[in-house]
Amino acid sequence: MKQLIVLTLALAPVFLFAQSTNALTSRQQKAVERRERINNLIKQEEEGALIYQKQGAFGVKLNTDGYGIFYEHGKYKTITKTNLWWMELGEHKDKHEEKTSVPLVGGGFVFLGNPYIYGKQNNFYCFKLGFGQQRLIGGKGNKNGVAVSAIYGGGFSLGMLKPYYLQVQDPNNANQVNDIKYSDNPTAFLDYTLIQGSSGFSKGLNEIKYVPGVQARAALRFDYGRYNELLSALELGVNLEYYTQNMPIMVNSSDRKLFFNAYAAIVFGRRK
Repeated sequence: MKQLIVLTLALAPVFLFAQSTNALTSRQQKAVERRERINNLIKQEEEGALIYQKQGAFGVKLNTDGYGIFYEHGKYKTITKTNLWWMELGEHKDKHEEKTSVPLVGGGFVFLGNPYIYGKQNNFYCFKLGFGQQRLIGGKGNKNGVAVSAIYGGGFSLGMLKPYYLQVQDPNNANQVNDIKYSDNPTAFLDYTLIQGSSGFSKGLNEIKYVPGVQARAALRFDYGRYNELLSALELGVNLEYYTQNMPIMVNSSDRKLFFNAYAAIVFGRRK
């Protein structure tokens, strides 16, 4: 029995050393694999590939029928695919909109009234939430190149109609000026001789009407950022929106539910 105990104590350091050696070998193997992955990523980046885990970007859009701003978040899936979600706030304009001002006389002076748009019935704003993907079509080739990606997706759109108010002279009292919208008095609202100017942006904010809808987006993005962690791009694409009811903007234009436009956007952000 004593011999067995002595033998066990003698062999214990050998077993402990072997286990330590195996553990060290395992750690070394993981370190080697990690270095290989990092080296591959560095090589891909040097060759112009966009390597990141996530990205956040802001954009400014100029549409053929308005403008917008948006925020976009992306999560890297593969070297060619990134999942995106975005939110956007914008305004739709009618092609017949034209600003004008009326010369007014007061206190012996002539001045211009607030600029206004004749025949405008509502300001049409939209808030959009979307989900989609970014697919890499062509890599940069090198750090000074341009990466081309296709972007597509869709989601929810909330239309917001804010009544457009004008300062209009009272037909029955030349000394009184009223703030009116089209539905208050259509005849006076469209009478050039009575209009003195717009009532300002804040008028009508408490009367906004919300209309739900859906939206889709397709675009090409040209990323010219020199450094992989910075996103600097030009985006060219099209938008499609459909609402559950007609969205009137101008009195003398046809109301519609479907809106289609092209756009150009400047996008800037960071990758991690």
